[in-house]
Amino acid sequence: MGWLPVALLAVPLLGALVLLLVPHTLRPLLHTYGLALSSVTLALAVLLAATFDHGQGARIQSEVDLPWIPGLDLRFHLGVDGISLPLIVLTALLTFLCFVYLCWGGARKAFVGARPRALVFTLLVLEVGMIGTFLALDLLLFFVFFEIVLVPMYFLIGIWGGEGRRAASIKFILYTLLGSVVMLLGLLLVWTRTGTLDIEALSAAHGAGMPRSVQVLAFVAIGIGLAVKTPMWPLHTWLPDAHTEAPTTGSVLLAGVLLKMGTYGFARIAIPILPEGAMVVAPWLGAFAVVGIVYGALACLAQRDLKRMIAYSSVGHMGFVLLGFATLTPVGINGALFANVAHGLITGLLFFLAGAIKDRYHTADMPSLGGGMLATLPRLGSVLTFAAIASLGLPGLAGFWGEMLALFGAFQPANGLPRALFLTYMVIGGLGAVLTAAYFVVMLSRVTHGRPHADALPEEGPEEEPEEGLWEEPWEGVTPDERPVVPLGAPEKRSATATLESSPAPLPSGGRPPTDAESLAGARRVVDDIRSYELLAWTPLVVLILLFGLWPGLLLSLTTPAVQALLGAAS
Repeated sequence: MGWLPVALLAVPLLGALVLLLVPHTLRPLLHTYGLALSSVTLALAVLLAATFDHGQGARIQSEVDLPWIPGLDLRFHLGVDGISLPLIVLTALLTFLCFVYLCWGGARKAFVGARPRALVFTLLVLEVGMIGTFLALDLLLFFVFFEIVLVPMYFLIGIWGGEGRRAASIKFILYTLLGSVVMLLGLLLVWTRTGTLDIEALSAAHGAGMPRSVQVLAFVAIGIGLAVKTPMWPLHTWLPDAHTEAPTTGSVLLAGVLLKMGTYGFARIAIPILPEGAMVVAPWLGAFAVVGIVYGALACLAQRDLKRMIAYSSVGHMGFVLLGFATLTPVGINGALFANVAHGLITGLLFFLAGAIKDRYHTADMPSLGGGMLATLPRLGSVLTFAAIASLGLPGLAGFWGEMLALFGAFQPANGLPRALFLTYMVIGGLGAVLTAAYFVVMLSRVTHGRPHADALPEEGPEEEPEEGLWEEPWEGVTPDERPVVPLGAPEKRSATATLESSPAPLPSGGRPPTDAESLAGARRVVDDIRSYELLAWTPLVVLILLFGLWPGLLLSLTTPAVQALLGAAS
């Protein structure tokens, strides 16, 4: 199945080129054009996963190795193993869900009115770069794909972002480009010492031909470039602004995929190709990781903006990923790879939810939301609660296993690493996990709990035809006495699922009191809970969070052979 990696890149790339060649022909179909192409790409990714030999996860499969620039001995080398396969499927899935989100309801109206052809083109080029990064098996090809994603993400933030989009997009591009320059120097250093850029050959050589000092220098240079993209404290300062100002789809792809490109580079390049450098730098990497865990949690406790809080939570979660890599053990690195995928699913869902909340309340400022979302928007509040407890690491959900395995790896790091120091890292990381639970509980208390304020209620959303039976109220058909009771002392008669009105609702014509059906219909018009296109975009993420939380072996059985091969180079 060597054609599959090429097809995964060709479908979105050709789709983007068609938009340039025949822009006016596709204009009436733009809202479904991107969805169709991303669905084909997702189908190819699923086919790649289905045909993958799971018993040989350490072996490069579906390999394509063609001459690219013969004079420099550069090759168009693509392939997939147990480390890259989950990230390829995750990328295709999140891109598809972003197009689902853009194709219906209020999101479609905003999409059609905001340069739709440019937006579809940008997302397709972004998908090419993201998938190409996880497929590339040549260092220069990896770098090219790694850099391709910067341009579309810059425009995604700078054109479709919020009020501060210009500053956020410039900060994003400057940080990531400077980090990439340093990484390129490290890659060229490896090339000059070994004479090849083939990742498969370099990993098999286990650092042969490179003295220890060269490996350390190359690891630091490559690591800095990867750490900016991850991001690792203190190179993270571009992330909160980028997430805060990015549109919902930009935030989902930035958190769900782009951050994973940095951590993936450690597993694919830095650790297996430079094993002695990894051994020297690992204690420092662990130190930065645990500082990031605690710093990210404390920063979240200080935030008012919901999107900014989720952005800072990514700093902490990526800290656990880096700590797992720093242990250089099968348990720790498996935990890091698991946390990579879990973070993409959970934080992608959180940013979808943050976008939905901002769309209804026209603000992401948590105190201004007024609380009581479980009363005014019960379904949206429930999904937000689910995503929050998944992100804080509740056992039985996907967020638990990666962090637990990373901490367990720190309990017994690789031979040659100072165990006492890593035990300290484990304790600090455990404190960070407690703080993570604290800031999510604080967020939920501000947003979903309590009584909603009358001056901070969601506005009526776009009319859409609900599917039959999909949006029925939980008490529809029940006698009025069985509905939620209004608290004693309430100034007016209120409904637990309707917005709080400052004056009684006007009576229908004839002056008669409204019937139960009329009251519920009025509540539906005012309260805009989860919409059908949001349900379609979020359900796969919820299902996968539950699946990987209850059956972690599904992912760990795929990554374990590849991790053991990776550590064969690092040992």
